[in-house]
Amino acid sequence: MNAITPDTLPALNGIKVLDLTQFEAGPSCTEALAWLGATVVKVEEPKRGEPGRWGFSNRPDADAHYFIFYNLNKQSVTCNLKSDEGKALLTRLIGEVDIVIENMAPGTFARLGFDFETIHKINPRAIFAQVKGFSPKSPHKDYLAFDMIAQATGGTMGVNGEPGGPPIKPGPTIGDTGTGMLCCIGILGALFQRVTTGKGQHIQVAMRDAMINYCRTPMSRQSALDEGVLPRAGNSIIGTAPGGLYACKPGGTDDYCYIFASRGNEEHWTRLAKAIGRADLIDDPRLQTGEDRYENKDVVDGAITEWTMQHTKEEVMAIIAGAKVPCGAVFNTYELLNDSDLHDRGMMTKIDHPVRGEVTVSGWPVNMSDSHVPITSAPLHGADNEAIYGDWLGIPADEVKAMRANGVI
Repeated sequence: MNAITPDTLPALNGIKVLDLTQFEAGPSCTEALAWLGATVVKVEEPKRGEPGRWGFSNRPDADAHYFIFYNLNKQSVTCNLKSDEGKALLTRLIGEVDIVIENMAPGTFARLGFDFETIHKINPRAIFAQVKGFSPKSPHKDYLAFDMIAQATGGTMGVNGEPGGPPIKPGPTIGDTGTGMLCCIGILGALFQRVTTGKGQHIQVAMRDAMINYCRTPMSRQSALDEGVLPRAGNSIIGTAPGGLYACKPGGTDDYCYIFASRGNEEHWTRLAKAIGRADLIDDPRLQTGEDRYENKDVVDGAITEWTMQHTKEEVMAIIAGAKVPCGAVFNTYELLNDSDLHDRGMMTKIDHPVRGEVTVSGWPVNMSDSHVPITSAPLHGADNEAIYGDWLGIPADEVKAMRANGVI
């Protein structure tokens, strides 16, 4: 394995991305590209920028934490796409980049004069990616969508919830970020294919379709049923015991551990019984097989809970996981943001934001031996107008200043 040195160029070094996305599905994709070394330039409207920048802020003078988290390592320019001058500027920018990506409302970018055919004429090597709520071939193609709409229509909400209870939206915004990651994969594939073909291509990812892709496990279980709808299981695993949350000392809101003994590995159950001091359960005639343990789930859960309530979640995780049984403590967002291990490894890091000062953000979980990009702050609105319009398009600083004064940027 080669050691990372200051001279090592990141994986996407030299790749330029024009980012016309907002909120999360698109920005999560372009942020991943930035963390892989691409130069990502956000194109925002001149007055306030994209809605994610200001819509969730707790301060009128500062960008929202939400925006900061999804726009690290990017640059920002402003451009009035409602003006002919702004459209001309964007056309010139498209001619300079490898990737153009947008997630505006359906049809908006095309009405501004930029569809795949137009972009391909401007720059035949450009990859054009679009993220929408629904497929352009779907009867719902013109509907607006956010994360929760994708989760509702794509299955993730339908499989989440307690037995007999209503559907529950999962906390993580996988309808947005999950779609963004799939779009990023498509872009990387298109970049590789361009090496052979020499040309760009059109990538379309629907948020609903992405959720269906992420529901392959529950879909497989539904497919295996002879009839009826797959029931919701809450925190449990249908057919498996133990498989769920177990309360820990001192009994607070987040004092739980998830313990799972796979039916595919009987050693998990044997190790767990020994770890909690209940080796007698190994020979209990009611608990000899995975099916037996599920049928007698109350016995299994009772024995485990009696033990876990005597220990903190950290102790439970250390003992059970240390015994080679799958186990994880439930950590809340506050605990994670302040976890020393995560900070030591760079999965949590502190950035210096120009307005907010020090902000703790989560990092990029993909570790590559020969590609490393330090995390930097999200850009201020239009902070890179002079640099990008000057370096990429050769526009003098005084002209950039005039364009700003005239509302073009």
